Amino acid sequence: MKVLVDTSVWSLALRRKQTVEDAFVSELRELITELRVQMIGPIRQELLSGLRSMVQFNTLRDHLRAFPDLELVSADYEHAAECFNSCRSKGVQGSNTDFLICAIAQRHNLPILTTDDDFLLYQQHLPIRLHQPRI
Repeated sequence: MKVLVDTSVWSLALRRKQTVEDAFVSELRELITELRVQMIGPIRQELLSGLRSMVQFNTLRDHLRAFPDLELVSADYEHAAECFNSCRSKGVQGSNTDFLICAIAQRHNLPILTTDDDFLLYQQHLPIRLHQPRI
């Protein structure tokens, strides 16, 4: 089964100057080896945004090109808005991208690998599954 990898995990593995060794980075490496990583355009955009140099941008862009984007459709954005509204009505705030990740994960029955604790809150109100590192 494929796993939708959130920006937080990619950032740990790719954007830091020093290699970070933790369970999430190790799990990402395993998922890459197993060809189980799923990417979406909004996560790609988050990862590429804010880089200080074109060299960094080009290097990261080239690495990420190995992971094709899952196609998004209008219904994904509509469902993301429903997720946003549902969680907000219960006092849970989140970003549009987070709720888009939740909507896509639901539609494709994908677990989400993330270090972002907000997804633990979303999980209380939305039918999403979180992928835990095996280590």
